[in-house]
Amino acid sequence: MKKLIMAAVLVTVSVTFANAQSKGSSYKTALGVKFYPGAGITLKHFVDKNAIEGIAYFWRDGIRVTGLYEFHGNINGAPGLKWYVGPGAHVGFWNNRYWNRNYPGYDGGALIGIDGVLGLDYKFNGAPINMSVDWQPSFEFGDYGGWSGNWGGIAIRYTF
Repeated sequence: MKKLIMAAVLVTVSVTFANAQSKGSSYKTALGVKFYPGAGITLKHFVDKNAIEGIAYFWRDGIRVTGLYEFHGNINGAPGLKWYVGPGAHVGFWNNRYWNRNYPGYDGGALIGIDGVLGLDYKFNGAPINMSVDWQPSFEFGDYGGWSGNWGGIAIRYTF
């Protein structure tokens, strides 16, 4: 809960001290929160038509830091709405509670992996707000790694 409050404070501070706001139907950079699983902080920045997104998820079993490269495309007839798809990678640090519950006797702590992402991104016209929903399947390497199809979520961001 403390981490969720910290994320909300970070977004509020960035909103208060931002000099430039993107109020059209597009944006260059956005900072906000992403939900599921747990809560995370997300920063998305466009480089031409594509974007780089960094996500730090926090939840009761640990932390996972993910970097994604997203190819964006417009959806005809829907200003501000884009589809996106792309590759990425992550590193996760799980606490002993996670390992003891899922793999008794294993004292590991970190896993690395590759990710994919598929989603929709919407920028509200006239407001510095962006929302996205996506699915982020991943594969983790090492002992007890493997396929995971339960990452992704809903993000709400302030745009700059």
